[in-house]
Amino acid sequence: MPESTSGVTANRKTRVAVLADSDTRWKWGALTAQRLAPDLHLTGFLLRGRATPTARQLGEVGVRADRLTEVTCAEFLAEIEDGGYDVVVLALVGGAVQAVLHGARALWPTPAKRPVLVTGYVGVVYEKLADGLLLRHGADLVLANSHHDAGRFRAVYEGVGADATAVTETALPFLGGAPYEQRTGHAHTVVFAAQPSVPESRADRTYLLRRAAEHARRHPGREVLVKLRSRPGEHTTHLEELPYQRLAEKLPGGLPANCRLVYGNMGEVLDRTDLLVTVSSTAALEALHRGVPTAVLTDLGIREALGNHHFLGSGCLASWDQLDAGLRPVADAAWLAGQGVVAEGPYERAFDPARERLAELAARPALPAPAPYYTLATAPGYLPGILARHHLGTDGTPLPGTARPAAADSRVRRAVRAWLRDAARGAYRHGVQRVAPVIRRLGEL
Repeated sequence: MPESTSGVTANRKTRVAVLADSDTRWKWGALTAQRLAPDLHLTGFLLRGRATPTARQLGEVGVRADRLTEVTCAEFLAEIEDGGYDVVVLALVGGAVQAVLHGARALWPTPAKRPVLVTGYVGVVYEKLADGLLLRHGADLVLANSHHDAGRFRAVYEGVGADATAVTETALPFLGGAPYEQRTGHAHTVVFAAQPSVPESRADRTYLLRRAAEHARRHPGREVLVKLRSRPGEHTTHLEELPYQRLAEKLPGGLPANCRLVYGNMGEVLDRTDLLVTVSSTAALEALHRGVPTAVLTDLGIREALGNHHFLGSGCLASWDQLDAGLRPVADAAWLAGQGVVAEGPYERAFDPARERLAELAARPALPAPAPYYTLATAPGYLPGILARHHLGTDGTPLPGTARPAAADSRVRRAVRAWLRDAARGAYRHGVQRVAPVIRRLGEL
């Protein structure tokens, strides 16, 4: 029977399950699924935890699934065991990926007709390279967002003697949008893309907000937008203890009329951006792909902790002083090509190797059991804790007493459990954003 580009028979859609643990990872996972299998039936799962996205956050991402369910790790494993999925995309933090991979190994300990397991990173990889990669080892495809990343990924796996054939070069799945056309010599709309955890300190975050406000005052003809990832009380991939909304309330002089906080889909914001400013957000790559002038700030130094060291050689490093004086950085073409950012070129072709690899794997009568690098032989002091956090035993099976969905549960009981989860999650977020900063300040007295 003829094969489609997704590796399944041409008379039906590819069935894809995406498991994500935050709004940004849902965006990456769902869009990756669409790039790999354009004709698909997408089922979404949100891993229950502190960063489980709200309905507003999911709506802002703008990617819809045919079905979307909140689950635990054990519930997800039960779903894919008999769900008839062709592909499973794991858009998760490394430890959660490792747990699902060991759970999948327990489901299919011998060669079997099982889903193709896909994982990767949501954006720029500037920290925990070895740790994150080794936790993702064992998937059938480990997607690298650029040629640069693909080389680094293979080097890590080969450096520990692990199989590196799963590493597959692609591009970030959310690049695209209308190319930027410079209509004047001035930046009329300047967007500062804020990040939840970079920088961390109150002083540094207040400094960046103050400089954005000062830039607006210096250039009254410009509109300065501070693009925020979440509203107070919401969490994203990273914890945000000091939301810019709270800092703006206490900023001396406040924000000028031509400087305001905005939300929404980043692609839609970039549609009206003339200059993108950030510390190290992946939004920089989205802007560069369109040809939007982009500045990666050096005000707080060029440091690994900030992630802006990733942009060395990009031509985009600049300070607020230089931007105030009228600088509009010009990106280096060779650097862009190495990062999988193509302002002019066949962007869709970047996913061809992954589609071909997926088709080849899906066409096999059986796939081998998942084989993560971390086992009780290679990491006996590390792996059990990772699995236990997701209520799995060292053999990858759910621990005794781990709850699975009960068909006989009443609607009232499910509603009560959902209410309790939401209340607990709200209390946790309040503690992170209200209580923790106070305790930290008291500890510094």
